[in-house]
Amino acid sequence: MTTAESALVRFHAGVATDSEGRRIAEILAWGDDDLERVHDYIQWLFPLPERSGFNPYAPILTPSDIAAFRERADLRNSLYRALQRLLAFYGFAEVKTEDGLEISRTAEFPQKARNWLRPGNHNLLRISRILRALTLLGLEREARSFLAALEALHAEAADQLGPVAIAYWRRAVR
Repeated sequence: MTTAESALVRFHAGVATDSEGRRIAEILAWGDDDLERVHDYIQWLFPLPERSGFNPYAPILTPSDIAAFRERADLRNSLYRALQRLLAFYGFAEVKTEDGLEISRTAEFPQKARNWLRPGNHNLLRISRILRALTLLGLEREARSFLAALEALHAEAADQLGPVAIAYWRRAVR
């Protein structure tokens, strides 16, 4: 690692903190209540090239950051661990299949979905962020698998998700 690396890259490499002094391992160890209650970590776990309207201290994903994630397995592994934690938060899990991987609902999904599966919930925006960050940073396969699980959910619960969320999610993975 060099001193020219961004705060975001150093955070995902596990050698620096976010703007609030938290390391990635600490955030990923939080319980679901903290993940729901705290709103300034998601931009660090799943960065985007646009400034966050909710967190003025969030990093802005640069072309150099994107290149670093695409080149470095440790950064993609960090992003993957963040995905696994948020999937569990939403009631999903990755399942290995003969064709690769699939993301499906867990037994805890009904309970966990009560916290987020409703129109206008802020977690719908978080999911858009997750999908887009995965796509930009080299985890396209995981983004497509998560989108497939969300599309299956939308087919069953369109009244709770509506057409806007699924449209954003599809655009995020393109």
